[in-house]
Amino acid sequence: MEILQDILLGIIVLTSVLAVVLVLLNKGKGGGLSDMFGGGMTQSLNTSGVAQKNLVRLTTTVIIVWAVCIAAYGISMRFVETAAPTAGL
Repeated sequence: MEILQDILLGIIVLTSVLAVVLVLLNKGKGGGLSDMFGGGMTQSLNTSGVAQKNLVRLTTTVIIVWAVCIAAYGISMRFVETAAPTAGL
């Protein structure tokens, strides 16, 4: 069970970093934090609609994988037997 948890933790770390990068690559809709951090400057770098849709799909997929791994890790934590010492019993 510990091997599964280690694999899930690795996937969670990788998908977390990848999700941050993908979210930052997404085109801002305007009027929010994306404009405050220079999102308005990237409007001259117009990407095609297909590329933007694929980036949104990839971002969504990575976040879903991340959420499923978090849930699986939480469930696997319930089945780990902790060998707590019983003092005096």
